[in-house]
Amino acid sequence: MRKFIIIILSITTIITIFLLNNPSAKAENAIYVATNGNDQNDGTKSSPFRTLNKAASQATSGTTVYIREGTYQEQLYIKHSGTKSKPIVFTAYNNEDVTLTREDDVNVEGDTALIMIDSKNYITINGLTLENLSTNLADETVMGIFITGSSSHITIENNHVRNIETHAEDGNAHGIAAYGTQKMTDIYIKNNLLEDLKLGASESLVLNGNIEGFYVEDNTIRRSDNIGIDLIGYEGVATEKNADYVREGTVRNNHIYDVSSYGNPAYGEDYSAGGIYVDGGKDISIEKNTIHNADIGIEATSEHAGKYAENINIIDNIVYNNNLTGISIGGYDEDRGGTINSTIARNIMYRNDTKGLGGGQLLLQHDTKNNFIEKNILTAGPSHLFIANYFTTNASNSLRRNVFHKEEGKDGIWVWKDEELTVFSDFVDASNSDIQSSYIDPDYENEDDYNFELKDDSPAKEIIFE
Repeated sequence: MRKFIIIILSITTIITIFLLNNPSAKAENAIYVATNGNDQNDGTKSSPFRTLNKAASQATSGTTVYIREGTYQEQLYIKHSGTKSKPIVFTAYNNEDVTLTREDDVNVEGDTALIMIDSKNYITINGLTLENLSTNLADETVMGIFITGSSSHITIENNHVRNIETHAEDGNAHGIAAYGTQKMTDIYIKNNLLEDLKLGASESLVLNGNIEGFYVEDNTIRRSDNIGIDLIGYEGVATEKNADYVREGTVRNNHIYDVSSYGNPAYGEDYSAGGIYVDGGKDISIEKNTIHNADIGIEATSEHAGKYAENINIIDNIVYNNNLTGISIGGYDEDRGGTINSTIARNIMYRNDTKGLGGGQLLLQHDTKNNFIEKNILTAGPSHLFIANYFTTNASNSLRRNVFHKEEGKDGIWVWKDEELTVFSDFVDASNSDIQSSYIDPDYENEDDYNFELKDDSPAKEIIFE
């Protein structure tokens, strides 16, 4: 056995020495693009191409396209697919500053993206800045990155998307969009910064249609005038009607702030932009995200009657200082769908409803059934409202071991099935909460600095963590 290990190590060493002394072997499938290049060149580091689309036409399985520093005023269309063992990668060379942009407004109806991936597989886009794409047309959608068709095994990471804008009153724009017209799988969107977006009726980062299996992690979204992250179903995007919804994915550790629809021409004076919004998705985990200074922290429902956000796990998130509410489930009126078989657990909902709009910390709306609401800590905002439930169309929702922050000189308010309650025990009876739900001071470590860890002697610890 020892001799066998020595042989393996020796082979590894030989290969390593060979690669170090033969750099052309490592770069065999590398293509280079530079602003001082020429598309008549051979695409090597010393003789790079000039345009991204020339590189895309030459990039086949196993190719890495290294983009040198500079601004590229062109749209990149991915032309070939990679494979599992040999993906195609488009990346900034050595972390250089690479920008894709377009100087003029888009004036042709349809969809325009700085990067388009249509029915391609095993593609990675890494380390690029996408900026300054805009339109005045209502029937044009502008996007930083657009993934569509049956594209699968796509990784979008470490990119910066900014100033993607629609100026039309009824227009649409996205920072990053994935539309599964056919089945998509394995969509990874990680560690991107999206900011300063004018979205009209659309969203900063959206997955819509027939998408099964995705990860949206470690992204920052800020200063946008509509929804931060949206996971959508039942809008007629997919050709297969029964699979027209986003499912089996994770939204984790994203930071979303300064997101509001107020002043957006499509919404006027409405505060309706969610930090994270599940609109008809299924089997999705939303965990360890931080959302503040949005309109709604996290929302899960369906805008289509008879359809649901189902099996949505909203766990370990921190939502604070949002305009309307912290977490919302259920349809906003009786013509919408609802939320079923979902869990809201171990979240911090802190001083939301800053505009006094009646959303409280937790908003339960139309058609919510068989949901578990447990081990959350809620601190009321200026409205003193903890839970707002103005609908009677909900049933079999279980409230267990939640902690409502009792503050000296402030009386809490709970609304349950359109009845306002100001005594905690009355709320417990009306909502059928378990006896371990408490109205106490959770004793945060330092709430002035938004540090919501619990002190060692916090009375909430044995309620939340047991």
